Amino acid sequence: MSLDNFLPPLHSQFRYHIDYVGNEKTPVLVIDNFLHEAEALLGFAIKFGEFRDGTDYYPGIQSNVPDFYSQALQIYLHDIICQTFTIQPENISYSQSMYSMVLTPPARLALPQSRPHTDTINKNKIACVHYLCTPEKGGTSLYRHRATGFEQLSPERMDIYAEHLVKEAQDTRWHKKYINGSNQYYEEIGRYEANFNRLIMYPGDALHSASIPETLQFKPNPVVGRLTLNSFIHLK
Repeated sequence: MSLDNFLPPLHSQFRYHIDYVGNEKTPVLVIDNFLHEAEALLGFAIKFGEFRDGTDYYPGIQSNVPDFYSQALQIYLHDIICQTFTIQPENISYSQSMYSMVLTPPARLALPQSRPHTDTINKNKIACVHYLCTPEKGGTSLYRHRATGFEQLSPERMDIYAEHLVKEAQDTRWHKKYINGSNQYYEEIGRYEANFNRLIMYPGDALHSASIPETLQFKPNPVVGRLTLNSFIHLK
């Protein structure tokens, strides 16, 4: 049976909490046991996935998702999202989702892929990561830039932040590595481990990175790879 027109129920042990991370109190929504029989999402990726190179510096491959998934976010999580991120319901525009698997070995990383990033510098996007893998594949961390103290980026902060990036890029010790915890330029301020069927959400302007362990095997197989279902909720 195709999952495109099938909306699974919430997991019977669905639960959530909200963290406020760092000095800037960035809200992070953490949902454990999101969907009932989430293994079907893994099955869809195996059977129907059409993986291709990722976009916007994503270090791996990405694929289409079942049509129902955005509907599940909207129906089940709408009120919780509005509560967590102080959003008026009418300001949620739409969501887009994709399967993602990290595949790029450290030696092939571009410079921006070795440091934390944001998905936007405006208040127009919420990022979501739904883990379809187990803890040893690595989770997601939020960061503070040590030199500036920035935990979120905005248009007003970009000039001074960019100046520091130029200086820090001259230090090659952190190049060709995935950041996985604090280093000389960024302090880890929040860490969320991958658990199967865990979903986390955070503002797209927060400095963050996937926490990729050195032991990760870069295999393009949804069963053994670091499979996540990544979404963006766009705001008006």
